[in-house]
Amino acid sequence: MRSAPTILHLDMDAFYASVEQASKPSLRGKAVIVGGLGPRGVVATASYEARVHGVHSAMPMSQARRLAPNAAYLVPRFTLYRSISDQVMALLRALSPLVEPLSLDEAFVDLEAGGTAWDERSARLVGAKLRADIRAVTGLTGSVGLAASKMLAKIASEQAKPDGLVVIEPGTERAMLEPMPVRTLPGVGPATGDHLRRAGIHTVGEIAEAGEDELVRLLGKAHGHALYAMALARDDRPVVAERETKSVSVEDTYDVDIHDRVRVGLEVQRLADRCVRRLRGAGLSGRTIVLKVRRYDFSTLTRSETLRGPTDDPAVVREAAARLLDSVDTTGGVRLLGVGVSGLADYTQEDLFAQAAGGAGEEVAEAEESESASEPRPEVPVERRWSAGHDVRHTEYGHGWVQGSGLGRVTVRFETPGSSPGRVKTFRVDDPALEAADPLPLVEAPPDLPEPMRPPEEPPPRPLEG
Repeated sequence: MRSAPTILHLDMDAFYASVEQASKPSLRGKAVIVGGLGPRGVVATASYEARVHGVHSAMPMSQARRLAPNAAYLVPRFTLYRSISDQVMALLRALSPLVEPLSLDEAFVDLEAGGTAWDERSARLVGAKLRADIRAVTGLTGSVGLAASKMLAKIASEQAKPDGLVVIEPGTERAMLEPMPVRTLPGVGPATGDHLRRAGIHTVGEIAEAGEDELVRLLGKAHGHALYAMALARDDRPVVAERETKSVSVEDTYDVDIHDRVRVGLEVQRLADRCVRRLRGAGLSGRTIVLKVRRYDFSTLTRSETLRGPTDDPAVVREAAARLLDSVDTTGGVRLLGVGVSGLADYTQEDLFAQAAGGAGEEVAEAEESESASEPRPEVPVERRWSAGHDVRHTEYGHGWVQGSGLGRVTVRFETPGSSPGRVKTFRVDDPALEAADPLPLVEAPPDLPEPMRPPEEPPPRPLEG
């Protein structure tokens, strides 16, 4: 392990909910819950105001509504979240070439590899400047942990929440860890925690006291060895700059089981197109098409088909997904559908249309090619859906967001990130003056992203060996 706290862990504070509060002046300081709003939805993120009521991520949305009935409930806007995440990750890459993203709002950074920190003082200065830069560029806050290992840096950032910075100095790790509950350590979930509790082990210090042999007996060889090492603050895992993407997929859970086979087929086609858009956005292609179906009885089936070469063509993926669906019995209803692509590559093989049609010939290939370059045309008119929290624009009132919809009506609050809390209007769902809009930037004129940081002073020379 290192002799200086030069591994940084950044965790944005209640990221999705904070983005929504920054975007919507009327929600600032109020309980905001982001996630799936249907009866089977789950909480993705809850603002700190909502957490006071006991709401947390991964909680069923129905339970959240009982705990916080007066909160604002919004559907995620992942396009906006990704754009803000890109800004944050660019700030991190200005610190070091070794940045390991864990999600849209969380990452490790090796400051030593970037030459931006070499001791506690320089690391603290880097962490403080990063937090200031994030606020200036995005208007949001993030918590920073600094330590000599990834495990400890993540624990430090959790202690720093919200909107803080914590440094764990080398030599203090064991004393800090000992009184903490066992669930503090990575990999200790509810089941492992209960198992340890039944053995009389409640704290990290008690894990260390139990000894490695006892932990192996309780948890098995691999888990026991790893947990004992963590309890002693041993963690030599490096920060890995690139995490290989193994697959790209999308899926939807439906509020009401789908029984109509035609509707199931249309949903699979729509998911295939979404999957290809995500695939292309990552500059990737893939050889294996995967269909996921969760039926009414919660049984989950997966089917896959491997093509002769990688593709990012929507016609190819749609055709393969449709063939896979033919092999699945959806009698009784479907509650979840997903389409994915694996076997990824950074190039495509042209002219796979005949392959997608199962060798049906050139006539099919030409018909598919004519539609592959554009979005599929709907076969039936689709009623406009207004998702709570999403952006709209009205020809008279300007930019706003959907507060709710139902019974043929949609309620909109007209405000922007830089305005005062706005007024509310209600319209027919088919009002021609109302249309979906792109999100507005949270900061009207964000400053330029910084150049790679340089240390405030040169590191001290290393003593000569020998």
